[in-house]
Amino acid sequence: MSNSVKIKNLTIGGGNKIAVQSMTNTDTLDTQATFAQLESLQAAGCDIARIAVSSADEMEACKGLIGRFEMPLVADIQFDYRLAVAACEIGFDKIRFNPGNIGSAQNVKRVVDAARANAVPIRVGVNTGSLEKQFEGLPPAEALAESALKHVRILEEQGFYDTVISVKSSDVKTTVNAYRLLHERVEYPLHIGVTESGSELRGTVRSAAGIGALLIDGIGDTVRVSLSGDPVKEVEAARMILQECGVDKDYCEIISCPTCSRCKYDLKSAVDALKRETADIKTRVKVAVMGCVVNGPGEAKDADFGVAGGGGGKAALFADGKIIKTIETDQIVPELLRLIHGKIGR
Repeated sequence: MSNSVKIKNLTIGGGNKIAVQSMTNTDTLDTQATFAQLESLQAAGCDIARIAVSSADEMEACKGLIGRFEMPLVADIQFDYRLAVAACEIGFDKIRFNPGNIGSAQNVKRVVDAARANAVPIRVGVNTGSLEKQFEGLPPAEALAESALKHVRILEEQGFYDTVISVKSSDVKTTVNAYRLLHERVEYPLHIGVTESGSELRGTVRSAAGIGALLIDGIGDTVRVSLSGDPVKEVEAARMILQECGVDKDYCEIISCPTCSRCKYDLKSAVDALKRETADIKTRVKVAVMGCVVNGPGEAKDADFGVAGGGGGKAALFADGKIIKTIETDQIVPELLRLIHGKIGR
């Protein structure tokens, strides 16, 4: 189990709930657009939001965002230690920067002093695109891990330990292996994800492969799905990955068969309607929507509620593995919703 790090009102690591993170892609100087995007991210279930800050003007613009959201805000700083210090002083809840990139030990000390004085943790983030030359020749995963540890040791030399680490590649195997190495070597919380994963479908699949492998291994304290486009989609995808890996169980899980010619009703429309109507449920419920009696009863037995089509416009309705009645197929959605709402007390 990793150590815990407190970020505003959120504690990550130490066995706490895995947090979902995303990042704004608006112009940081456009505070109205950035504020609107942060609102959308928070509404979608984002736990931590990061903002790129590349200049003093952008830092000044961020002052209008600080303190206006329940979720912690993170300043993404690249090379300017003065921006890292300012981020701590104006109220950012966390900063992302690599101490080896900002010059002298005195500069690092200035950042660490500001972070410590304002209770601001630091995320060290290493990507394959930014590896130092000294790590050339090492296997990619080893190079990522060693680079991250180099930056972490610089902070440790200053007596700073409120640190989170990330090591990302666009290659799934490299990413997974790098995180596994870090998991064996340190107890710092790990922020996991596959960087530059791509557009929505390919990026989601690539992220699910990498993030899912790590979560199943018990690795990861915060997670980001990196997609080209609307960051709200990142949050939605991350939530689904957490659910499918069994990390987040507080939702309405709907399973359904792929259908074949034995299915005699519009199963897909029923599933789509159920997903829409149960999207806001935060209680564990499992529902099986099956096309016919071949596998239907067996699958429904494992669910809280379920249906199996039987032909002739009829379907069997199940509760706790037992048939409770036969219904018309056009009543599948309302009957299942009635049972679901009864279970969660609506």
